Amino acid sequence: MRGVRPTEAPDDFWIPIPLETNNITALSPYLVPQEHLGSSGLFYSLSAFMFVLFVSGTAINILTIACTVQYKKLRSHLNYILVNLAIANLVVSFFGSSTCFICFAFKYMILGPFGCKVEGFTATIGGMVSLWSLAVIAFERWLVVCKPLGNFAFKPNHAIACCALTWVFALFAAVPPLVGWSRYIPEGMQCSCGPDWYTTGNRFNNETYVMFLFCFCFAVPFSTICFCYSQLLFMLKSAAKAQAESVSTQKAEKEVTRMVVVMVLGFLVCYLPYASFALWVVNNRGQPFDLRLATIPSCVSKASTVYNPVIYILLNKQFRSCMRKMLGMSGGDDEDSSSSQSVTEVSKVSPS
Repeated sequence: MRGVRPTEAPDDFWIPIPLETNNITALSPYLVPQEHLGSSGLFYSLSAFMFVLFVSGTAINILTIACTVQYKKLRSHLNYILVNLAIANLVVSFFGSSTCFICFAFKYMILGPFGCKVEGFTATIGGMVSLWSLAVIAFERWLVVCKPLGNFAFKPNHAIACCALTWVFALFAAVPPLVGWSRYIPEGMQCSCGPDWYTTGNRFNNETYVMFLFCFCFAVPFSTICFCYSQLLFMLKSAAKAQAESVSTQKAEKEVTRMVVVMVLGFLVCYLPYASFALWVVNNRGQPFDLRLATIPSCVSKASTVYNPVIYILLNKQFRSCMRKMLGMSGGDDEDSSSSQSVTEVSKVSPS
């Protein structure tokens, strides 16, 4: 189960060589099942898990986009960003989860080196757009609720520009492995692909790429999210303290606090395992690790295609109401304001 990191690895893959064999060619993840890395039950279980992610992630994100197209009232600046998140999730679900479902079923990267690059690139770009979209949502909430720029109005064209920027940032992160700065290779149990965290040497400059991803694509968005939501919570707590007799203000403050905690935890669940694993590998060269555990960060990050919409969309009262209408589900109030919009109303009350 342990991996050996050769200084010079084959161009298209890094082989986790068991201690009892040196036959690299026979163990190629593009040629033969990787049964030396785990039991058949484990491969099939992961394949089933990826199938569930593919079906549920595709369905919920398509439903989100369809709702926005059908209902005009959903076309607000915040919901544009949520749709951008849904599109990014669809990219990961359609290219990443589906590919992993097939490859785990066959127990190796049956799609070959080109399929590996496609899966690695699309999963990376979708994941980066999703990550930066979460930061943009936090930034938008900070601008709208806390009003640091005074009467500046965050309009739909601003939201569209921010969405375009998330794709630009994602391309900065996803393209380098295609042109020689790191590379996309099979990872973990060799049935999914991602950037090369493993091999050493200066040929691909993997260490610098990993640090770039950690700083630019994890630390910066996470810092943005923490700053914006902390400012939001501080303002709402001040308003709630000034209006201690207002039941609605106190209730809104508690609801927003709970929602912010869920959002930050969701972000960490999505991306902290992957970032931590990459940093550990880079800073512990030569240390063996179980490749079954190395598969967990990839699977958890792809699961974000399901629980991101649950957090950011299904908890949005507008989206939830419209989805129920579109699916023909009766009952429930037609709540035209989302939780985030109610937060905006509360924030308009001056704590002084």
